[in-house]
Amino acid sequence: MFSMFSYFSGLLLFCLKRKHLLLMLLSLEFIIISLYMNMFIYLSLNFNEYYFCLIFMTMSVCEGVLGLSILVSLIRSHGNDYFQSFNILW
Repeated sequence: MFSMFSYFSGLLLFCLKRKHLLLMLLSLEFIIISLYMNMFIYLSLNFNEYYFCLIFMTMSVCEGVLGLSILVSLIRSHGNDYFQSFNILW
């Protein structure tokens, strides 16, 4: 129950905090951690198979690193992480 509440609160934060890229990345990581917790509980109760949890955590770390690299390149090119300060088509 707690993992579903944290998932929906992370989704709500993702929808509301669209001004900064860093806040969006943090809310995405919160969603990923709540999904991981939900999957870990489900797999531990039913199958005792944790290999898929390891693969999921590896992919989520790669997603986080990719988001941080986009954030760093955005700050180096534009000076801030506001979405309104640059045009996506340029």
